[in-house]
Amino acid sequence: MIEQLHPRIIENKDWATFLFMLAFAAVAITKSAYENRFSEFTKLIFSDKYVKIYRDVSHLKSSFTIALFFVQIVSYSFFILLTMHIFSTTKSDWTHIFRSATTIEKTDWMLFIQIATFLTYFILAKYLIEKIIGTCFNIDEFVDLFNLQKATYRTYIGILILPVNAVLFYRDDISESLPLAIIGVSLCISMFSYFISIKTYQNTIISKLFYFILYLCTLEIAPYYFLYYWITKGSA
Repeated sequence: MIEQLHPRIIENKDWATFLFMLAFAAVAITKSAYENRFSEFTKLIFSDKYVKIYRDVSHLKSSFTIALFFVQIVSYSFFILLTMHIFSTTKSDWTHIFRSATTIEKTDWMLFIQIATFLTYFILAKYLIEKIIGTCFNIDEFVDLFNLQKATYRTYIGILILPVNAVLFYRDDISESLPLAIIGVSLCISMFSYFISIKTYQNTIISKLFYFILYLCTLEIAPYYFLYYWITKGSA
């Protein structure tokens, strides 16, 4: 009897392995070049000492920030890709709003590039718009410092989930509750960063409370609402 042969599909994960190695190398080099600063940076969730020391706007364009910006783009892009993959294959009814009509492969490097490109443009465009709004409302200094603090905590979250992404990428039995838990923890850290910002710049905020509320609604709530609407509408 002749056995029926089935083609064996081998997923190409070399590109992901290379990017993970590159991202971890960037973290290692940054840690070596800025040993004291990186040490304070790792304690960010327990202490606001780093934010107080490196609060000058010039740090937003330093090689430390730029190197870790690359790391956070890689980390967030992998996390979004993995989350889309998990939700596209899950059977739970309560995740149907995130479910794609077709299964999304986590080894789809073209989709990864699209996500990374979108993230990069989204963050940079949002930063430029915030600069313009800050100038119009005459709150330039506050917006710059606020941007620096947000970028710091966003980078911190990106580095935290980078090793988690590496583990999830090479596993196939991942529950949909895990990415939701990571999202929950990330939101808590983000809310903590907002609390620190408001506490640090409370005098400036109180003096220009109307502009601050308008700033929050326009640039901190609306973009993410439309992003959520676009994702859920596109996956319906």
